[in-house]
Formats: sequence, C-alpha cells, structure tokens
Amino acid sequence: MLGAFTFPPIDELFVWKDVLFKGTPFALNKTGILVLASSAILVFLFIKGSRKMQLVPRGLQNIVEMSYEFVDRGITKDIMGPAAGGWTPFLGTLFFFILFLNIWEIIPGIQFPPTSRMAIPFYLALQSYVIMLAVGFKNQGFRYVTHHIFPPGVPKALYILVTPIEIVSVFLVRPFSLAVRLLANMMAGHILLTAMALLTAYALTNAPPIAIGPFLLGIAVTGFEVLVAVLQAYIFTLLTAVFVAEGMEPLEHH
Repeated sequence: MLGAFTFPPIDELFVWKDVLFKGTPFALNKTGILVLASSAILVFLFIKGSRKMQLVPRGLQNIVEMSYEFVDRGITKDIMGPAAGGWTPFLGTLFFFILFLNIWEIIPGIQFPPTSRMAIPFYLALQSYVIMLAVGFKNQGFRYVTHHIFPPGVPKALYILVTPIEIVSVFLVRPFSLAVRLLANMMAGHILLTAMALLTAYALTNAPPIAIGPFLLGIAVTGFEVLVAVLQAYIFTLLTAVFVAEGMEPLEHH
C-alpha cells in the first residue's frame, strides 16, 4: 500500500530561521545570506573581468564586455536613447543583481530564490520608483505629474474619468506591478520545483518504476526556470528604463 503524499506548509518553503548574529538587528537567514553572496559575486566578477583589459577580450573579460553591451545596447540605448549611456551602470547592476538572485533557484543544495520573498522585490521596485520620480521632477518639475494626470489632447470633460485612472496606474500601480510580477513568478517556480522533487522522492520510496516521470518533468521545469530567471530580470530592468525615460526629457511648453 502506498504511503500518503504530503506537501509541506508553504511557510516552510520561504521562511528561514536566523543562522548568523541571532537575536541582533543584524541577524541573517538564508535569504539575507544569498543577497549578500549575490552582491559579492557580482562585484568580484565585474572587477576581475575589467582588470588588465586587452584589445581582444578573452575569458572573463569577454563575458563581462558582452554582458555590459547587452544591457547598454538592448535596454539603455534602445529605450532611453543613444545619449543615455550613463544609465547603463545602474541598469546593468539592476539586471545582473536580480538575475543572480533568481538563479539560486536551480543551484543544487540551495534551490531558493531570494526574490520569492516580498522584501526583496519590494525594495527593488521602490528604488526604481524613487529614481523615476526624481528624474521626472528634475527635468519636468511639477508638470511631470500634471502631464500624466491631465493627458494633453483629452477633452476636459473626460478628465473626471481619466485623471483618477492615471493617478492609480502611473503613481500607484507601477511599483506594485514591478514587485508583484517578480515575486509571483519566482514563488510559483520555487513551489513547482519543490513539488517535482517531492514527487520524485515519494515515487522512489513507494513506486520506483514511475519515478522517472516526475524526475524528467523536474528537469524540464528546471530548464524553464532558467528562462524565467533571465526573463524576469530583463523585464524588471526594461520597465525601469521605460519609466525613467519618461521623465528624462523636459516637456515642451505650449
């Protein structure tokens, strides 16, 4: 008779006990350690890859240059314009930091993306939101707000409908959607991979011949999660570039 299959409570997949500096304001759990590790790895790779630059790049230098050019050409200049190259360091850091956090999902022995905890996507979205507002007010003043909530060309009688919608969509929904999109995708992937691993272990214990099914499915889901990790980092960075670009150019006065 087969034993009962039980899935652990969701909290056990995302809530971790403190392992360092317990009982202090600096306490760290698995999530915090992975965030710090991602930061350290990112800094190390880009510093290491940019030292002793050669005319013909090889090895790590080649990877670093290709990565930088991907963000510079594929996001910064495509979205913000050819003169916006100064934003590439920020957008590149944002993209690779999120990517490194996401990719822990498939690393054996760790298999947990810190971006599946709300605090991380919320902070990143809040950061993008504050930068968006700062750039908008710097270049357009208060017209940055009025231009959005009173779109030009709209009949004044419709402002009673359009203005509340614009306030919510531009100044409230944007940071929320950035955070929730990243959170939801990484949470779903983590739960799905956990389910495949548990099903494989259950089948090996109770019905070994059918274990190949969830095992192969788990491999397929792992490959899909790699795509999701890259795609979510790209989408988050791309949308940040779009939001910031809206406030970069001063509005023309009519």
